[in-house]
Amino acid sequence: MSSLVTQAAPDFKAQAVTADNAFEEPELSSYRGKYVVLFFYPLDFTFVCPTEIIAFDKALDKFKERNAEVIGVSIDSHFSHFAWKNTPVDQGGIGQVRYPLVSDLSKNISRDYGVLFNDAFALRGLFLIDREGIVRHS
Repeated sequence: MSSLVTQAAPDFKAQAVTADNAFEEPELSSYRGKYVVLFFYPLDFTFVCPTEIIAFDKALDKFKERNAEVIGVSIDSHFSHFAWKNTPVDQGGIGQVRYPLVSDLSKNISRDYGVLFNDAFALRGLFLIDREGIVRHS
């Protein structure tokens, strides 16, 4: 597998649930001019994933102070993301996280970033993308 570091981040446009629970189709290239923390996780409603997702939300103001946006991606549908956000944390949900959760039903985004496992689901992966859209860390 070749590294994406120093390469242009693969662009995508996909359904997502946003901070205000709306369904939108954000495009990665629309974040140019800001840093992006793009992370992948396997599946909604799993017992380990919520800790990372909630931790990113708790630190979101610190990212924003540094002109950085956070975006989460999994192969679940935007409807599943919506349901998970609207499930209380004490009942296995993630609560109202304030950054978009992108749906990768086609698995193309996970594939493009090299985190797709056995053509089944995304492994955990994190990519730091600079203001020009170049991957600087994975």
